[in-house]
Amino acid sequence: MRIENSFIPVRGVGEATERRLWENGVTHWNEFDGGVVGDTLADRIERFIDEGRDHLERGDVSTFAEALPAASRWRLYENVREETAFLDIETTGLDAATNDVTTVSVHRGGETETLVRGRDLTARRLREELAQSSLLVTFNGQRFDVPFLETCYDLDVTTPHVDLMYPCKKVGLDGGLKAIERELGIGREMPDLSGRDAVRLWREYERGDDAALERLVEYNRADTENMKPLLELVADRLHESVFEAACSDG
Repeated sequence: MRIENSFIPVRGVGEATERRLWENGVTHWNEFDGGVVGDTLADRIERFIDEGRDHLERGDVSTFAEALPAASRWRLYENVREETAFLDIETTGLDAATNDVTTVSVHRGGETETLVRGRDLTARRLREELAQSSLLVTFNGQRFDVPFLETCYDLDVTTPHVDLMYPCKKVGLDGGLKAIERELGIGREMPDLSGRDAVRLWREYERGDDAALERLVEYNRADTENMKPLLELVADRLHESVFEAACSDG
């Protein structure tokens, strides 16, 4: 599924109308036939396609992200796969007003960068990482990671964002990231560590245990690196259930 297969970002096009377009063979912007919908909506879709092509030429998916429901933003991924940043943070607690971010890992283009509090974790570095990314992917980051970073580092995170928790729910995958990984057979290093362990490891590092920081960094990096295969598995399931099902029915 690519953005060019999508019509629901258009005002007035819901999932039912999009499915009707697909069932009638309009599975890509290049195949759009205004006869499937009314004249007014056809004009709106044609304008959307013209403007959309300009956005994609610039590598900008923000307009589509704003128009897509949270559970459908997985559709953005194939267009900006190499510029997608999988991000996860560790903190000393759950309240951004009274707790700190300890590590931030970003996995992009096959490489993982981990920023550490007191070393290279700064607002400037975070802005640089986000500026290099066309798409941000988190798990529960819409409610936790992004607001935490915005509060602690006075950031305004505007990078188009896929919170994996929502497309996971759409295919019946509930629970936390590690529980979903186990259900799908995605392995990880140190599978028994938890968020509580991450706080403990940071405290041990503050008391002088450098090995504790190494374990914390490994744990944090695993979260970001495992989100990539998770997104791809979930996107494949959604593609089959949403797009291929409609095309076969048509």
